[in-house]
Amino acid sequence: MMFDVEGVEAYCHTGGKPFDARLPAIVFLHGALNDHSVWPLQSRHFAHHGFGVLAPDLPGHGRSKGAALATIEALSTWLLALLDAAGLTQALLVGHSMGSLIALETAWRAPERVTGLALLGSTYPMKVADALLETARSDEAAAIDMVNLWSHAPGARGTGSGMGPGIHTLGEARRLMQRMAALNPHQLLHTDLAACNAYANGEQAARSVACPALFIVGSKDMMTPPRSATLLTGAMAHARTVSVDAGHQMMAEQPGAVLDALIDFAARVAPPAQAGGSAGTR
Repeated sequence: MMFDVEGVEAYCHTGGKPFDARLPAIVFLHGALNDHSVWPLQSRHFAHHGFGVLAPDLPGHGRSKGAALATIEALSTWLLALLDAAGLTQALLVGHSMGSLIALETAWRAPERVTGLALLGSTYPMKVADALLETARSDEAAAIDMVNLWSHAPGARGTGSGMGPGIHTLGEARRLMQRMAALNPHQLLHTDLAACNAYANGEQAARSVACPALFIVGSKDMMTPPRSATLLTGAMAHARTVSVDAGHQMMAEQPGAVLDALIDFAARVAPPAQAGGSAGTR
């Protein structure tokens, strides 16, 4: 589904159901050099169980038009404009990696619009090694291979992982990143990584969060190890933390476990009568 966001087309996957702004809303935000397709099981489940689902391609990614935005703050501003375009006053925000920082910043900027915050593979500061940043600038293909390797747990690098027999999570993720880079040849990976690296408002934003919050961490995550999230989890003492047996790309490696955690969280956040009643009719 296309939305006009301040004069620029933005694509949102709606989980296989027509988007209905009257339903409790859930927005899935992807990470660096990814698009909406990293949320297949999660977006589809919620769309078929009483939620209005938006899984956007961020500007410059996938089917969304316009240049990639260079800061987390700018991406948060864009997200709020997308919510306006979709007719949403509030939404539950689910963000992975870079997307988690966008969700966190948005909860700080517009707390009245965020009903809940689920942060997957998150950390702060989200520092990126100088060597990786330089490789992303000078040799994007090599940087893609580096990031892809580090984003998966060793046990998930072959076929027959959490997505089912015959699915090669490492190969699928690599191909997605290559496709994103080809669609936007302006050093998109470097732009995304630099935005994460430069973001400086995470601790202040986390301390301001009053809405229900959830951290989903991958026990084998090498990109954002669970221990690196302690500043955020400490700042949100009310937040729950769920660990899944996966690396950074947990939505692909353990899709069911991630979905179970989000279902439980959404049941606590969405008004029970509204969410339950809608789901029962589908």
